[in-house]
Amino acid sequence: MLSIIIPCFNEEESIPLFFAAVEKIKKELHTEIEYIFINDGSQDRTLEVLRDLSQSYSHVHYLSFSRNFGKEAALYAGLEHARGDLVTVMDVDLQDPPELLIEMKDMLEVDKDLDCVGTRRTTRDGEPPIRSFFAKLFYKLINKISQVEMVDGARDFRLMRRSMVDAILEVTEYNRFSKGIFAWVGFKTTYLEYKNVERVAGTTSWNFWQLFSYSLEGIVNFSDAPLAIAFVAGLTACLLAFLLMGVVILRTLIFGDPTSGWPSLVSIILFLGGFQLLSIGILGKYIGKIFMETKKRPIYIVKESNKQER
Repeated sequence: MLSIIIPCFNEEESIPLFFAAVEKIKKELHTEIEYIFINDGSQDRTLEVLRDLSQSYSHVHYLSFSRNFGKEAALYAGLEHARGDLVTVMDVDLQDPPELLIEMKDMLEVDKDLDCVGTRRTTRDGEPPIRSFFAKLFYKLINKISQVEMVDGARDFRLMRRSMVDAILEVTEYNRFSKGIFAWVGFKTTYLEYKNVERVAGTTSWNFWQLFSYSLEGIVNFSDAPLAIAFVAGLTACLLAFLLMGVVILRTLIFGDPTSGWPSLVSIILFLGGFQLLSIGILGKYIGKIFMETKKRPIYIVKESNKQER
């Protein structure tokens, strides 16, 4: 069986188009399929569309959250409820071309040692230039400061064997960054490249600041480099301060001149004060992550579902 996990947030227009596109290639996959739609607190008719679809097709299942928990929670919920030997994650807006599933499945059948076939975009046509610039910058940065490598342009769209899915489910942390988790669990993965595809309907719920915040989550979740940078910068500032104090004392003893330069002194104080606040903010971000983990809150809450528990 192939389980297809589809997170949805205000996607009433895209769902029928997505379902029709996948059903069109179903025969070529030569396997049984189950759809697991995750309604992540949508405010439109997404839930009504999923209800109608599930009543018409027995292999269509849905989970509806009690509120919006975010895409990461939706992915985890889908993985928890997937029963297939093969599991894939797809966006409902058809930016993940369904026809690639055929080639991905063939690659897994040919190479028995292969655990996962992922996808990556070779172009970002249609995206604002500033978003593309910061996306590339993020991957360069995260790969320098993290212990796991994240492929530039990699999508959540991937076809995984059950063994890899089970390993991902063992990572039960509340603060989730799936791209990093996919890389962290390891397993042999290869990537299919394709050009960017525009949405078929609706509008994206991700804006620049949400993506920026998401990238910060990835950095904090998979690297302690910001803490190390704050420590090194603070240590450097202390050493420079001691050197400057020595210069001031020697100048006073030798030349007997009072130390001048109040504007420069105020500037230095403001700089160091700002840097201290920045360091406290970085530390607070990590402490906040620890705080949320210790609460042991559920990653998501299901309000309605037609899917039986595993």
